[in-house]
Amino acid sequence: MTDKAKKKREPIFSPEDRSNLRWLWLGYLKKRAPWLGAVLLMILIQGLVYQQFLSMTESGLRVIFESGEVGQLVLVCLGVFFLFAVRGLMSYLVPLVTVRLSNEAIFEMRRDLIGHLMSLDLAYFERTKSGEIIHRLVTQTQQLGVFFGLATAGAVRDAVTVVIVSGYLIWKNPILFTTAIVVLPFIIWVMNFVSDRVKQAQGQAERALADYMNGIEETVNGMRTVKIASQEQVEAGRLMKGTGAIRDLMKRVQTTQALVMPSIDLSSAFVYVLVIGGGGYMVLSPDFDVDGAGIITFLLGMVMVFDPARLLAQYFGALQSNLVLLDRVRSLYDEQPSINDAPDAVEDFDTGGDIVLDDVTFSYSEDQPLFEGLDMTFRGGQVSAIVGATGSGKTTILSLLSRLYDVKGGQITIGGQPIETLKVGSLRGAFSVVAQDIVIFNNSIWENIRYVNPEATEEDVWRAAEDAEIADLIRRRGDAPVGPKGAQLSGGQKQRIAIARAFLRDAPILLLDEATSALDQATEERIKAALGRLTKGKTTIVVAHRLSSVADADRIFVLEAGQLVEQGRHDELLETAGLYSQLYQAQKKGYDGR
Repeated sequence: MTDKAKKKREPIFSPEDRSNLRWLWLGYLKKRAPWLGAVLLMILIQGLVYQQFLSMTESGLRVIFESGEVGQLVLVCLGVFFLFAVRGLMSYLVPLVTVRLSNEAIFEMRRDLIGHLMSLDLAYFERTKSGEIIHRLVTQTQQLGVFFGLATAGAVRDAVTVVIVSGYLIWKNPILFTTAIVVLPFIIWVMNFVSDRVKQAQGQAERALADYMNGIEETVNGMRTVKIASQEQVEAGRLMKGTGAIRDLMKRVQTTQALVMPSIDLSSAFVYVLVIGGGGYMVLSPDFDVDGAGIITFLLGMVMVFDPARLLAQYFGALQSNLVLLDRVRSLYDEQPSINDAPDAVEDFDTGGDIVLDDVTFSYSEDQPLFEGLDMTFRGGQVSAIVGATGSGKTTILSLLSRLYDVKGGQITIGGQPIETLKVGSLRGAFSVVAQDIVIFNNSIWENIRYVNPEATEEDVWRAAEDAEIADLIRRRGDAPVGPKGAQLSGGQKQRIAIARAFLRDAPILLLDEATSALDQATEERIKAALGRLTKGKTTIVVAHRLSSVADADRIFVLEAGQLVEQGRHDELLETAGLYSQLYQAQKKGYDGR
């Protein structure tokens, strides 16, 4: 026996599916139960209309075949028109109410997902593709809203129609109806077969689609490099490969779903033959009290049963795909933040005190430790600098200070207070950061500066802009957006926005991570005085590659491969002729040789 044959067929609703559906109901639908009850009532009215239509049709046929009274026929026709007018009104109200309910539910789901995303650690966003996050938050939630809104309301309507009309047909002719449903086991088998394969293929398709969206984002963001390197064809080929993978997976899903409708059609044809043949025999035989009007009505009723049954079959095929989406959306809650406020965390601490790293151990992965027993002290109110080669851990120290990551061992204190005993919001609120990876929004420069302090006055923003030497650019550009990720700005202009933000935030501890790396020599000299004003009276920690920019620091720490190898003032470190001196002389020679 093959592995495929040995594989046990999964149930239509796995324990995970039931748990996810319970989460959806309790979290977003139960509170709307009264409105959902109203929708169900309107759907019941639609089903009763069909039942009454069958009854009136049979009466109308008997008027035509037997009594021949025109007045009675007119009354039947008016009754049928009234019934379908009621059904038409319900057909308008049901989707109207359902769409509003589903949109509100999806709004709340997105709100909760966004809130949860914002609570997650930086490490989650560094290991998760942004395309996957966007896909879950936008596309998948929207698909869920449409499916569990309009599609589910339609499915309930179809199910109610099947139940009510079938009940009426059983009451009219139980023998003929029992004969007609002999195909039911076959339909159930087809649905099991389809649902199992759809769920597998849909899961693969969703992963491929997330990867594809991430690839598009990477290509668009890196278009400058693509154009310069003339790699348009390579990128097009990479994206087309993803497109082909999605096409093939969706073809599998749709091919499997396509088996449902012809199976239902063949079953319907078989049933109609049984009804026509068996019903005709009942009409011709004196042993049954059945006439032509009854058989025609019964056949019309079977049409009314099988059409919504076809739609129900489609719904259950789509249900498997949407259960996969629901699982992927809810799985976001499996990610939990590891950096939280301690139960007894405090808000107040000495922001002007010394910042001490005591025997700190940290690694991004278990097999590659970065810091082991690192000791450093940044004096309160002074300017400290961290220098070293790329990968030595300079920026990581800033991340540890603000608890973007937690240390694996040892302790970090500010003013003698361990940072893990502080509320995260209060701790991070004590820092202003000017980083090398500057986040710029597609808004005006003015709004980009005001982002760090939305309550700032107009005067405060202008003062920060003047201090950062970017006020003239604001006057020239006005309210013009700067493009996605600041595409219309130079690297130096972006960094001046970051510096203006630091002025506007005016926090007691200042972290400068390559704050002037994108500035030319002339601009750096102009802004040096502003940085001097910014750092005055603040505990300042500067990470710099250009050693000349930290020559005035009160203390310089030299890192190499995660180890503190030297510390002291600029002149002291030059005299020791150690690593700092070597780096400084190498940079000086490089600048002099230009």
